[in-house]
Amino acid sequence: MAFLAGPRLLDWASSPPHLQFNKFVLTGYRPASSGSGCLRSLFYLHNELGNIYTHGALPIIHCTLACRPWLRPAALVGYTMLSGVAGWRALTAPSTSARLRAFGWQAGARLLVFGARGVGLGSGAPGSLPCYLRMDALALLGGLVNVARLPERWGPGRFDYWGNSHQIMHLLSVGSILQLHAGVVPDLLWAAHHACPLD
Repeated sequence: MAFLAGPRLLDWASSPPHLQFNKFVLTGYRPASSGSGCLRSLFYLHNELGNIYTHGALPIIHCTLACRPWLRPAALVGYTMLSGVAGWRALTAPSTSARLRAFGWQAGARLLVFGARGVGLGSGAPGSLPCYLRMDALALLGGLVNVARLPERWGPGRFDYWGNSHQIMHLLSVGSILQLHAGVVPDLLWAAHHACPLD
């Protein structure tokens, strides 16, 4: 956790513009720093210390379309390109709600894949689909909490270091990733041993 003394932290008004997306977190901002400064920030207390983020859906598409070899490569390339566009739009979004909306098409594509599986057009391990639905529900909830700026909106300054919406979003992202894992592992085992019917 916090092992080193860090630089003097900034308040919201003094923080770099790219970090000024939550006016309800008042203090604890890192100053702009070099690569080594960013690495050093892993070892002192600031208001981003608890953040974790990662997400992925390519294995879901791979398994869902395992028996559709003509469609699977196009879906994987399409989703990868859609993810790139969503990431770019999120990084250049003028507001937090625009940042959340940037991932809408990506979520829509996943729901289309889930729907295909649900109605029997896709394949996969029994029981994986509910894990994927929980995964996206947790990710959406995290995004909504982050955009709503709750709970710090109710008590500016009280949640600067711990318990702010950005950290809650990251905790929900961890739950989302665990659901992804709970669905993907059985799916990959299923795909390794499943023989697709001949058309």
